[in-house]
Amino acid sequence: MKVTIIGLGLIGGSIAKRLKEKKFASEVTGVDSNEQHQRLAIELDLVDSVHPLHEALKNADVVILAIPVDAAVKLLPKVLDGIQNETVVVDMGSTKESICKVADEHEKRRNFVATHPMAGTEHSGPNAAHSHLFDHKMAIICDKNNSADFALKVVDQLYAALNMKVIEMSSHEHDVHIAYVSHLSHITSFVLGETVLEKEKEVKHIFNMAGTGFASTVRLAKSSPAMWAPIFLENAKHVSDVLETYIQNLKNFKRLIDTNDAEGLTKSMENANKIREVIK
Repeated sequence: MKVTIIGLGLIGGSIAKRLKEKKFASEVTGVDSNEQHQRLAIELDLVDSVHPLHEALKNADVVILAIPVDAAVKLLPKVLDGIQNETVVVDMGSTKESICKVADEHEKRRNFVATHPMAGTEHSGPNAAHSHLFDHKMAIICDKNNSADFALKVVDQLYAALNMKVIEMSSHEHDVHIAYVSHLSHITSFVLGETVLEKEKEVKHIFNMAGTGFASTVRLAKSSPAMWAPIFLENAKHVSDVLETYIQNLKNFKRLIDTNDAEGLTKSMENANKIREVIK
């Protein structure tokens, strides 16, 4: 199976590496606007070759979009225009409503499968790619009724090769839920990092006191802004709603501290402890 991967960063590079190792792909062609990424992808043997988009689409059996979500939304119609009738196009973005709306307007909508592999690290670029990134993680397929059976079959095989579990939901459900379980945690980490950096200007050596708890909480702040800014904006409505709830909870926590309400503070934290029942 000939696979074309558009975007050779952490996600695209890791997919390429895994599909080659598992013999899922007989040939992997890369597409990337970043010349350094092109060079590294070849040097690291992530892809067999790199070509311009129109050439990379010609004989592809599967085309994987692994670029920032705003770029994927803009590029998808051109990709669908350039593929063969039985080519499968699958995206890896972490927002789904916008790209599904664009796909729904195209005559080759049946060739497209909207997905989101729930995997990643705070690192980026081809150097960060590794073949076990997706092991035992969750992949979400959205609006599957709008995709052809042959396309869904290929995507099931793809995620089996990546060693992922697959669940299904609508693109709207996805964007609401993901705002809570992914987007909010990244925003919290970015803002925490920014807050502590501002304090560091006044209090030297503050980072010398930072323990593992701080390190794990702020880890996501090292994620690529070029990737995450478009995600937040593409999912702005749901992210804003989630932030409003979060801000109100923060204000309530502050009030409990300001009023020396030990009982209320304890109850609030005990309520939060219930997350143990969900996340082991």
